[in-house]
Amino acid sequence: MIIQNYSNGEWINCKSSVANLADASTGEFFTCAGSEGLDFAEMMKFARNVGSPNLRKLTFNERGNMLKSLALHLQNKKEFFYEISYKTGATRIDSWIDIEGGIGNLFSYASLRRKFADQPFHVEGDSILLSKNGTFSGQHILVPKEGLALHINAFNFPVWGMLEKIAVNLLAGVPAIVKPATITSFLTYSVFKEIIDSKILPQGSLQLICGSANGILDHITYQDIVTFTGSAETGKKLKSHPKIISESVPFNLEADSLNCMVLGEDAAPGTEEFLIFINEVRKEITIKAGQKCTAVRRIIVPEKFTDEVQKSLSESLKKVKVGNPRNEGVKMGPLASLSQKNEVYKNLEILLKENEIVFNEKDGLFDENTDISKGYFVSPTILLNKNPFKNLLSHEIEVFGPVSTIIPYKNLDEAILLSKMGKGSLCSSITTSNDKIAKEFVLSTASHHGRIVVFNKKCIKESTGHGSPLPYLVHGGPGRAGGGEEMGGIRGVLHYMQRAAIQGSPTTLTKITNIYQPGCETILPEAHLFRKHFEELEIGESIITHKRTVTESDIVNFANVSWDHFYAHTDTTSLDGTMFSQRVAHGYFVLSAAAGLFVDPAKGPVLLNYGLDECRFTKPVYAGNTIWVKLTVKEKINQLKKNEEDIAKGIVKYYVEVFDETNEHVAIATILTMVKKINQNEI
Repeated sequence: MIIQNYSNGEWINCKSSVANLADASTGEFFTCAGSEGLDFAEMMKFARNVGSPNLRKLTFNERGNMLKSLALHLQNKKEFFYEISYKTGATRIDSWIDIEGGIGNLFSYASLRRKFADQPFHVEGDSILLSKNGTFSGQHILVPKEGLALHINAFNFPVWGMLEKIAVNLLAGVPAIVKPATITSFLTYSVFKEIIDSKILPQGSLQLICGSANGILDHITYQDIVTFTGSAETGKKLKSHPKIISESVPFNLEADSLNCMVLGEDAAPGTEEFLIFINEVRKEITIKAGQKCTAVRRIIVPEKFTDEVQKSLSESLKKVKVGNPRNEGVKMGPLASLSQKNEVYKNLEILLKENEIVFNEKDGLFDENTDISKGYFVSPTILLNKNPFKNLLSHEIEVFGPVSTIIPYKNLDEAILLSKMGKGSLCSSITTSNDKIAKEFVLSTASHHGRIVVFNKKCIKESTGHGSPLPYLVHGGPGRAGGGEEMGGIRGVLHYMQRAAIQGSPTTLTKITNIYQPGCETILPEAHLFRKHFEELEIGESIITHKRTVTESDIVNFANVSWDHFYAHTDTTSLDGTMFSQRVAHGYFVLSAAAGLFVDPAKGPVLLNYGLDECRFTKPVYAGNTIWVKLTVKEKINQLKKNEEDIAKGIVKYYVEVFDETNEHVAIATILTMVKKINQNEI
């Protein structure tokens, strides 16, 4: 395998000053990586001048479908990636988390396109009226930044680390330069090459640096975004770079942390929750050989259960065979490199100054078909800190490998305090069937942990586990964990966009946003809106309906049909002391009556009612009141055909305003309709 860099739309061979890369299980060198000869300034210009315009002109729908196509392409190549992943020391399960987890992020963010309008920018929230007569209003919009995302990733997840980040910036319309950790960059390169060869992404969307990137931050600008995953020490150095500070560059730091798992006092030995806890701890120690930013480092358990936890956890770890992940029966592979192995033993030696060994290589199970001396193998190791409020190294030193420390507590208050002594973590968890304990722990510790998982028998079968970040939830944490946030669904996408408050007349803001703003000058259509196809409808087109007077019979009949016999609609003797002066019409009757006024009943382009948003009943409607409706085209959302037989269509949002005879609003809603297109050959 020859590892190349990808710069300015071309593959570049490394020239010299290379790093030799080895198979983690055998120690055999098989390739090298380097970055000498790359012009970082030119790479950044290429991203800004070529990649950025190409992505910014695409709509969210187009970007999302681009991600979906990319995910499907990589899914078809996954077995090729699995074979290469063995060289990193990963087992099949480890690789599944890395490879298919990364591809899953692409799928997740592809589906997130439906949360955005079908345009290149995002309109955030409702418009805000800024004047008495409604001629001046404001609206927040977000547009893609015109720079690039620089992703500096850690070695432990060479696929997931790249894909979970680029999924977000690409959906936002921002290109990226990916800088994986050199020691596992061969796997990142293999996936990256498939991305480029697929030709799915526009030119300039992605570039790759597999060697050192020293000096790259010298060329960063205020329109760029930097993300870093790795050690807190390195992250702080990068975050304090003069260019980051002077240009006010957003910097997202996700650092390794002293994550904890807590056993509730109710989860005694013999309970299902106790077994859940032991299984989850074992997994967090051994998956990826403990080289996960979310792996458990502190095992916080009731003092009265300490002996049983030691015994049960040791018995569980004795069954974990350590060796070459290619061999049958191996459950835990080596660390990623010799330097990582040396670092683990160095920090383990420090912890042993205050802690005693419960389980190590003397107790572990090694694969008889693996030459342990040649690879970077470390046995699962469990320590015990008998005095955790005095012996503080367990709360300060992280061993980035399969090493964790059991920490006893006397009561829940102590458990809460101990969890906070890690000074901020990416995640924590508590195993308890007592929701009162869960609530107190979560609310008391959420300020110190980016994510908290509550385990019990009700959720364990479908739980994704202590250490699994999910695309739609934020991944990050305060303090030692870096203070950053990644993913998080829409939140993550907006990190790569610039928010601007725009002000002007509702008519102007409607033209800018392509979304109807209340108070906008409306357009009188030449035909009823329900007679027009998707392409023919214009934002701001509006009709005024005929009027209808509500009767007592309407209210009684609707109560009988709907079975809604709430006293305000049916019992006039119960109205004393209420806000109603007489029998009031059902809100849903008012909405139904409004539909009866604005719907054109004949068969036409409208296929169906798709849904209802933001419905409000603002004023009581009584028998004798007369209502009428103003129906306005609010927003249009294009939809792609699922297959050749599917109908070409789009979603049209209508702004529905229901008025009474005094011309005051009695109801406001947004209805969604599915509308057929004229051109049925459109994809």
